Amino acid sequence: MTPEEKAGQVLLPSFAGQQVEAQAAAIERLHLAGSIIMGDNVPLDPQGKVDLASMTAINQRLSEATAADGSPWPGIVAVDQEGGIVARLGAPLTAWPSPMSYGAAGNTTLTRDAGQGLAGELAPLGFNLDFAPDADVTVGPGDPTIGARSMSGDPAAAAAHSVAFSQGMLAAGVLPTVKHFPGHGSVTADSHISLPVQKAGVEELKARDWQPFRAAIGAGVPMVMTGHIAVPALEPGVPASLSAKTYAELRGLGFKGVAVTDALNMGAITKQYPAGSAAVAALAAGADLLLMPADAAQAHAAIVQAVTSGTLPKERLDEAATRVATMMVWQGRQARSAAPAGSAAPLSAKVSAAAVTVVAGNCSGPLVPGEVRVAGGGPGDKERFEAAAARAGLQVGSGPLVSLIGYGGAPAGGDIAVTLDAPWPLQGSTAPVKVALYGRSDAAFDALAAVLAGKAPAPGKLPAAVGPYPAGTGCP
Repeated sequence: MTPEEKAGQVLLPSFAGQQVEAQAAAIERLHLAGSIIMGDNVPLDPQGKVDLASMTAINQRLSEATAADGSPWPGIVAVDQEGGIVARLGAPLTAWPSPMSYGAAGNTTLTRDAGQGLAGELAPLGFNLDFAPDADVTVGPGDPTIGARSMSGDPAAAAAHSVAFSQGMLAAGVLPTVKHFPGHGSVTADSHISLPVQKAGVEELKARDWQPFRAAIGAGVPMVMTGHIAVPALEPGVPASLSAKTYAELRGLGFKGVAVTDALNMGAITKQYPAGSAAVAALAAGADLLLMPADAAQAHAAIVQAVTSGTLPKERLDEAATRVATMMVWQGRQARSAAPAGSAAPLSAKVSAAAVTVVAGNCSGPLVPGEVRVAGGGPGDKERFEAAAARAGLQVGSGPLVSLIGYGGAPAGGDIAVTLDAPWPLQGSTAPVKVALYGRSDAAFDALAAVLAGKAPAPGKLPAAVGPYPAGTGCP
């Protein structure tokens, strides 16, 4: 490969809206590794649902562009599809609850099945890489960014479920990405806006945040994402995604796969590293794949110039490009043996039913007397609750008040407080009955309504402490 081809092989950019032909031309011109599909790239039908045929055609066009070089490996067609609040593709694809549901359900077989079910709906559309699962260990309310994207506040549980989900995805032929090394669940700022500082020392990180990554590496995951987090114990003031000492620690855990940066167009990077400098700095530090550079052409030119001038060793670019190409050769082989998948909706429903947690309140019998009122939540939540209540045989309009608490919502009063994302707001809620649901899909509301009506148990356990309620709280 020429230096220009190698420079493209380490770049995975996004593109604006429906500018597919412009992106295909950029892929061919810059020899790019592929593309990530973001929310604004997803074509919708007149009903506002994903146009599956158009999505498949877009991904096929982008794949053809990466094949124009004649490379024998498939180009990357990636997406962010974790479930919960991070889901670029909506209906008719299955709506999944937040990943914290897996920690609450505590069943790694179910987690693996869910990973396979989620990825099994992506593969037929032409996606071959998903930036999931999130392997961060959440520390609770002090974690403003990850929250219910984390599977658990317990390092061993987060490790087990991250590995299981990854293995399920691989069985469907889609590459997983465990993220965000060296651990984003224990920092108190949002790297989309500014650069968070991880104050823990290396020994603390090894004991807590790195457990899931160590387990995933041991299980052979192909890719790990580094986060935009400064770790003074490793390299003060430098984002981990651009820190040579961070990549050295990652490799020290035995990782031989592709190290991908978090999006390089995030505030934590763009405020500190202008033009193409972030791409060169990340490569020099040890990254192999550079996600969403602010300007792909600028990043490409900067990499070629850095190699030409000798400021970036040619061997480093060779290593990075080789790792990316090797991973995609392997993915192509994996995909050929993947089993076809149907709708994963029953699996999603099973996850929510296994995760719903009664944090405070009775564990047997109905929680409401056959009728119920509802308030709060986000757009559409009250309507989804009312429909689920009707399916469970509950009358809506009088009776105990159910207060729904959506993503980032405040503690609530009423008779029953229900969190639809991270359970932290239950700590300050004055409602005597407290329920953690971890999702807002129709299936999640069905699971809630069944518990309220006394028609199903609430088998979930808190995967992280919520104020006075320790991890593990729930019905026996």
